[in-house]
Amino acid sequence: MATSIVMPQMGYDMHEGKVVRWLKKEGDNIARGEVIAEIETDKATVEFEAYTGGVLGKIVASEGVAIPVGELIAVITEPGEAVPDHIGAAPTVESTASVPAEVQVPVPTSAPMVNSGEVRASPLARRLARERGVDLTTITGTGPGGRIVESDIPEQGAPPTASSPVASAASTTMASENVELSRMRQAIARVTVDSKREAPHFYVAVDVDMTKAMSFRHDINEEVDTEQRVSVNDLIVKASAIAIGRHPKFNSFFKDDHLQMNASINVGIAIALKSGLIVPGISDCGNMSLVEIATASRDLVSRANSGTLRNEEYSGTTFSVSNLGMFDIDSFTAIIFPPHAAVLAVGTVKEQPVVRDGELAVARIMKATLSTDHRVADGAEAAQFLVEIKKLLENPVSLVI
Repeated sequence: MATSIVMPQMGYDMHEGKVVRWLKKEGDNIARGEVIAEIETDKATVEFEAYTGGVLGKIVASEGVAIPVGELIAVITEPGEAVPDHIGAAPTVESTASVPAEVQVPVPTSAPMVNSGEVRASPLARRLARERGVDLTTITGTGPGGRIVESDIPEQGAPPTASSPVASAASTTMASENVELSRMRQAIARVTVDSKREAPHFYVAVDVDMTKAMSFRHDINEEVDTEQRVSVNDLIVKASAIAIGRHPKFNSFFKDDHLQMNASINVGIAIALKSGLIVPGISDCGNMSLVEIATASRDLVSRANSGTLRNEEYSGTTFSVSNLGMFDIDSFTAIIFPPHAAVLAVGTVKEQPVVRDGELAVARIMKATLSTDHRVADGAEAAQFLVEIKKLLENPVSLVI
């Protein structure tokens, strides 16, 4: 029996998406769970996995065309089965009013013409190149096998070579202008405004003594391989997952007149890309060890930067952690990522004087702030949840037993 493949909703605010590239062609055999396409949303490019096996009977959505969520993009049939007659032709760019015109990227006369299909680049890098007017044939990729990744794309207007004295002088001159926002920045603006308007935020904060946790982390990293090394953020994610298991309200979504309690603890990690902020997640953190979380986190960040996230990583998170410690920020408050009930914001771990048993000592302190949706939980509940995370981090052996 033929199965309709529709444009998935990868995030509560997603209304349409584009197939950047089909990885299979009509007539190819497909296994369930196999990646068949790369789909671009406002905030990320993700790999789309087939939710059934069979034969790719018909591709309906053309590459680069905006398709509303829930609309047909392809049909998978059983081997030997014909595609149903009612399946229409693929929509074209001309018939889709919401698709912006392609940006014409100038090619320098000194550079040879290169077929764009020969340029190895991630979908996110291709999109940034279009938005910034960058010719991919002039970029040397730093990704695997010379693949061009997001970090290789210069900022809009940046010169391709080292800055000259003239360029340096020009960069110090301020000018009034209108700067068009990227699709990702527009999406961030829309999501944050919606969150602040719809979810009544309140905040609770604590100082966490990370002295034992930092020593514990050092001891673990002495014993494991490089790819399994634990970061401070991994400790925070693990502590959050354990605390959520004891306070499940903070893993729920507010839905009109009820709370949707989520069985799986999927912790989203705020990742700052050059193009903006995304919050992909680690699924089922509640059943993962600290080292497994560390390995998954490192892989998640790598694929976020190369534009190869999976649908469930982008759209299936239930709680989020935002860490600005690497920027030497002491503390901040974060905006809740809809439809989450809360977000934990943490700053840098810094040596500070503390009083212990009446004696002055030096401790490594981290400030943590929990933003909570007041429709889901009250102040006392948020305080208990945050103190639970604090206790876990201050007694780090509890993270592995």
